[in-house]
Amino acid sequence: MTFYLSGFRNFPKLWKSNPYFELGPAASSASFFLTVHCVTGNQQRWFSVKPTTPPNSKTLNLLVAKARTHKKRNDSNKQVSSDPHYFAAGAAKKRSHLGGNPQNQDHALPVRSTVQLPTKPLNSEEWDKLKEDFKGKVSFEDFVISQMARSCSSVDVAKSLLAWVAAKHHGIVGYNLLVKYLYLCVFHKQTSEVIDVYEIMKAKYKSLESGAYTLLIRGLIHSDRWREALLLLEDIKKVMDPSKKNYGDCIQGALLHQDVDVAWSLYQELLGRNLVPLLETLKAFFDYGKGINDDHYSNKLLDVLLYLRNNQLYPGESFAHSIKTWFESIPGRQWKGQFTTIQKSGQCSSCGRTIESIQLSPEEYEFLKEKIMRDVIDGGDQYKKTTPQLLGVVSQLAQQNLQLLVLGRKHMLRPSSQWKKDEMEQVQKQAHCFFTDNISEDDPFLLYATLNSGNHCKFITKDLLRDHKACLPDARTQRLFFKWQQGHQLAIMKGFQKSKLTFQHILSYDTVVQTTGDSWHIPYDEDLVQRSSCEVPTKWLCLQRKTQAPC
Repeated sequence: MTFYLSGFRNFPKLWKSNPYFELGPAASSASFFLTVHCVTGNQQRWFSVKPTTPPNSKTLNLLVAKARTHKKRNDSNKQVSSDPHYFAAGAAKKRSHLGGNPQNQDHALPVRSTVQLPTKPLNSEEWDKLKEDFKGKVSFEDFVISQMARSCSSVDVAKSLLAWVAAKHHGIVGYNLLVKYLYLCVFHKQTSEVIDVYEIMKAKYKSLESGAYTLLIRGLIHSDRWREALLLLEDIKKVMDPSKKNYGDCIQGALLHQDVDVAWSLYQELLGRNLVPLLETLKAFFDYGKGINDDHYSNKLLDVLLYLRNNQLYPGESFAHSIKTWFESIPGRQWKGQFTTIQKSGQCSSCGRTIESIQLSPEEYEFLKEKIMRDVIDGGDQYKKTTPQLLGVVSQLAQQNLQLLVLGRKHMLRPSSQWKKDEMEQVQKQAHCFFTDNISEDDPFLLYATLNSGNHCKFITKDLLRDHKACLPDARTQRLFFKWQQGHQLAIMKGFQKSKLTFQHILSYDTVVQTTGDSWHIPYDEDLVQRSSCEVPTKWLCLQRKTQAPC
């Protein structure tokens, strides 16, 4: 076994998902590789649209007239293990909290309102009075409708605002007001209101921007006019590429109205545009297929599971339940599912089967090494510096008769408060050392040294190497890189002063959807665990097909 030890770096904050609606456009003999850099300051830490024409009178009358009318499943066992592996879902967040850098729970800035939003529809005089009391410097109407959209106000209240605006402006209601009113109608699933706004917009505007198209499509799919959402999708194609949200809504509309052929056709078109479907879109296919005795449909769903595997995608908890329900509902197949975990040995805690190994095959390894050399190292891939502390690590590993290669920079050989001469001499006595120019970066050397030492080589770094993974040209290579990384990257659990180093265990199994024909194992994301893109789930759905005993 060979090891490479590199610099630890702080983790960036996890990004939260954007809102859906857009309102605008392991062996015996071993070696270690170690790389180091300077310490920063006195701190030492581990490795460190515009309206065109007014609506016609019919449209205005429609708007004004309408304005006058008035669990969660069991969440037990949701905690992350106190000693998760380095790539376990939620581990980065936990490390961040332990490091005194808690994640912000809400990135949105507080909004100060000088208007108390009404809780019931207002008449013209009441809106006049509210506007008189408004002290803001922006448009009163735009401010109020924006606040209503933020707080998901009642559709009737927002409708009274639009009616007041229309009466004050000779029947003209601005695009911004219409779109945000449309948002409220879609949010509250007021399908008839969505259709009314759709008619107004068709009469008033020749084309719309992406946010309005997205809202109209999502609103229309629940009505008997759902096929008009497909027409809007075609309109989008004339000016831009539709989003996976647009396709996902149209697919769900087709499934809601039992047009399976259209749904699968849209799905293939989505994939043909190299878009990654929303998980809720894939979930809809499984929900629709419950209890259906159709081998053709079933085979398509199995293809969806293989798509998840090949693209290293993980269903959420609700999606996992849908998959389980579908399997168990297949007539005559006798599937049984259980939610479980995988032991460190790689055995399923439910069925006892061994999960696929994390180790790359010789062919995969050579393929990956060639890609890394060409696209990362020869391609000039260079990234951030790291900040290490060094001698204790080298000394302890040397006591284990491990071969060590230390990669550093030449400035470390100059005595300083950070790099003491006697310590560096001890390092050089216990390890092979290679010092690069001061302007060079260590990460490409890490990859070069580790990969060229063979598939048995391990390395230690707190850097998750996401930038390097991003440089790789295709999904297959990126997946192989991450698989190799999970099977070879160690992490130190705690400091080494006056104590032995303790390493977190390396995964022995691959965290991807997998099947043996009569079994499926599907890793999934728990609802209450925030997993970053460089982490993998720790919970699994185990599906086993019962077989009839021979007579």
